[in-house]
Amino acid sequence: MKKVRTAILISGGGSNMAALIAAAKAPDYPAEVVLVVSSSPEAGGIAKAEAAEVPAFAFDHRQYDREGLERAVDAELEKAGVELVCLAGWMRLLSPYLIGRWRNRMINIHPSILPAYKGLHTHRRAIEAGEQEHGCTVHFVRQEMDEGPIIAQARVPVLPGDTPEILAARVLVEEHKLYPHALALVASGQVRVEGEKIVKG
Repeated sequence: MKKVRTAILISGGGSNMAALIAAAKAPDYPAEVVLVVSSSPEAGGIAKAEAAEVPAFAFDHRQYDREGLERAVDAELEKAGVELVCLAGWMRLLSPYLIGRWRNRMINIHPSILPAYKGLHTHRRAIEAGEQEHGCTVHFVRQEMDEGPIIAQARVPVLPGDTPEILAARVLVEEHKLYPHALALVASGQVRVEGEKIVKG
C-alpha cells in the first residue's frame, strides 16, 4: 500500500500533530507523516515529533517576512517529497503564495463548527452566544481565514457551567479523532475537491 507523503505544520505544542502521527503508524492508514515543520524553534511539538522518529524542521519566523518564510517552508516540503500538508496549530496567516502552491493539497483543523466562529476565541464566543452545540471542522485551505470546502466535522454539547477552558478540552478530544479521520479520507481519495465542492468516493 502506497502511503501519501504528508507534512504537518505547527507553531506550538502539537497535540493534533501527535494524534496524526499516531494514526499514521497503523499499517493500513493511507498517509505517512514524513516531515514536521515549525514556525518557532521553541515549539513543544518539535520534541514530540522527534520522539516519534519524524524529521522536524524549525524556522524562526521573526527572521523572515511572510513570503520569505513560506518560500523556505515550501523548499523543505519539496525536498521531503511531500504530497499533502496538514496545518495543526500553524499560527501564521498564509499568503497566496503557499496557499496557491498547495491548493487542494492543504487541510486545516479549526475549533468550531464552521462557518460559525471563524478566527480566535471560538469557545468563549460559543458560550457567550448561548450555543447548545460546539465542535471542530477539518477543511481545505483557502485564502480567506477559516474558509474552504469542509471535509468533516465533530460536535460536542455546550453544558451549563462550561468555561472556555472546559469546553476547549471537550472539543480537543474530538479534534484528536476527527483530524486523523479527515486526513484518511483525503489521502485515500474518498474525498476530493472539484471546483469548491467536496466530491466523495
